[in-house]
Amino acid sequence: MFTDFLTIFTWWALLFALGAIFFPLTSLVFKNFFDQGYAFSKTIAILSISYVVWLLGSLKLLPFTTEIVFLATGLFTLLNFIISQKFTKSLKPNWKIILFEEVLFFLALGTWSFIRGFQPDIRGLEKFMDFGFVNSILRSDYFPPQDMWFTGESINYYYFGHLTAAVLTRLSGIPSHITYNLMIATIFSLSITNTFSLAANFLYTTGIKKYRPLIAVGLLSSFLLNLGGNLHPLYWWLTKKSFLNYWYPDATRFIVKLFGATDNTIHEFPIYSFVVADLHGHLLNLPSVLLFLAIAFTMVWQKKASLLHCLMVSWLLGIFYMTNAWDFPIYFLVFGLVILYLNWTQNGLHLKTIVKTVATSTLVILGGLITSLPFHLSFQNISKGVALVDFHSPLRMLLVLWGLPLVATIIFVLFLFLNKTKKFKITNKQRDTDFFVLILLLVSWLLIIIPEIIYVKDIYIHEYQRANTMFKFTYQSFVMFSLTIGYIVARIATNEKLKSKRNLRVLQFILLAPLLFLLMFVSIYPYFAVRSYYGLQNYMGLSGETWLKNEYKGEYEAIQWLRMNVTNPSTILEAVGDSYTDNNVVSSYTGLPTVEGWLVHEWLWRGSYDEPGKRASDVEKIYTSSNIQEVSNLVKKYSIKFIVVGTLEKRKYPNLREENIKALGEPVFSSGPTKIYSVNY
Repeated sequence: MFTDFLTIFTWWALLFALGAIFFPLTSLVFKNFFDQGYAFSKTIAILSISYVVWLLGSLKLLPFTTEIVFLATGLFTLLNFIISQKFTKSLKPNWKIILFEEVLFFLALGTWSFIRGFQPDIRGLEKFMDFGFVNSILRSDYFPPQDMWFTGESINYYYFGHLTAAVLTRLSGIPSHITYNLMIATIFSLSITNTFSLAANFLYTTGIKKYRPLIAVGLLSSFLLNLGGNLHPLYWWLTKKSFLNYWYPDATRFIVKLFGATDNTIHEFPIYSFVVADLHGHLLNLPSVLLFLAIAFTMVWQKKASLLHCLMVSWLLGIFYMTNAWDFPIYFLVFGLVILYLNWTQNGLHLKTIVKTVATSTLVILGGLITSLPFHLSFQNISKGVALVDFHSPLRMLLVLWGLPLVATIIFVLFLFLNKTKKFKITNKQRDTDFFVLILLLVSWLLIIIPEIIYVKDIYIHEYQRANTMFKFTYQSFVMFSLTIGYIVARIATNEKLKSKRNLRVLQFILLAPLLFLLMFVSIYPYFAVRSYYGLQNYMGLSGETWLKNEYKGEYEAIQWLRMNVTNPSTILEAVGDSYTDNNVVSSYTGLPTVEGWLVHEWLWRGSYDEPGKRASDVEKIYTSSNIQEVSNLVKKYSIKFIVVGTLEKRKYPNLREENIKALGEPVFSSGPTKIYSVNY
């Protein structure tokens, strides 16, 4: 455990250094924030360095090497030094709150790293896919990276978030089977501090300057967004009369046939993602989403969309598309509404308002497309259009999922209605923040309504037709709702006029009581989720591959041999895998490309079953065909250099003919039932 602590401390020191380097640029972007945006400096640092490395590699100008990553970091260090000398001299950092945010970050990083240590396995769900992406990127000189499960082709998926994990792996020098788990903890701690800063600055703009309420709303919002659940625990308590045998995944798979719906959907939220620890795009993009919202809020606060802020919005939208494309239209809509609000406050209901909004939005979206242009040129869209849904969610189920935001929205609207009277007159700054919160509420509810009307078509069967659309849209609803609920509670609780008289204090209690009651039930979700998944009894460490050594010793040692002896992206052959199984562990853990990996996943990424299905058949022939010439031709067709014959291959292909493989090459590795053959051409 002490070794793990040193590893965590080294990782934190790297992130602290990156944040310190980028603080001048960050303070320039968030000069009106009471913490000068310090919490966002690490996110900006990681994205900036990763983007430059990606752009150089995509344009084939410089390869993705450790030296280039450090060079990019050095150039940004110089840039930030210049900014600090020319633009931020007059700014006086609020060191107390900056220290508090750094301590909060360190505690969050250490806590979640420790929790991951009780179940660190990079195994199950889609961890093989995510880990394979990271390792494939680490083996790539240029981008797009090679697809580890489809040799000869590049990854046709949103991989930029995985690139950030690879960049931090290069900077730290820590093996990827450890940085995978550290990256989960990093996203958690970045999201904790980013949420804290944004929510606290919401309240700060309303005129609250004391630390206690600012810290309180920041921590409340951080908890709700990163650890909170929905009202499923309340539903369980009301129907079961106890929490005995509560099963936490049901809160993310509640609108399903099993519980009375007409179809099967997905409606996850951040704490579930942190617990199951798949390094997916929607999770990787979470700190970036919070950075985007902070910039949008800064525009509202400053009453203008400066060139710097618009450029950063364009850049972030481009990154969104490469990390989790669903976030691109969602947050472009948020930006468009922010620009509309700014133009409306300046020009009123006038044609000029519409023209300026459309012009600014068009330039920003073009900037986002240009920012991600190299990605677009190599990416083939995997969606198949939009269609009307055949299913709808039962109202009672929607209330379980979104009952708290509904109550919060109603209470906030009532509060704003009260504020329209002379007795509750508010300042312009308060009005601006209130409108920004209303924008987030409006977009969030829209994202919940959309999957009840239309869905984005993909390869999923009929009864799962809207599952992915609901998942990706409502995930962001949860994020924005969590920010607004924290603000709504704080806005009502800190209102001086509501606290001024006894009868008004009663009104304040009436407004807050339903929210506080419901908050109790969303707050207990992490207790069930963390305890159920991790147990918290047997600490196993941060290495994500220890399980492999224990269960598949031959494959584990084969992976170590390939890592040490194969430096170029040579094609290996292993059994074709079914999704969510242990198959294709060698390609995932080494980043070396195999002929065909998880079949259904490649079917999704390639947009058709034809080529993945053909490859799967070819792999089976190589392992089982009695025609040595056919086997030889197929090996040459895919330029296979190494053939793995191990436990998983023998399990997948009971009629495996190892004598044919022996005829094609020589064994270069052997451990128990596992062998690696090097093909002779």
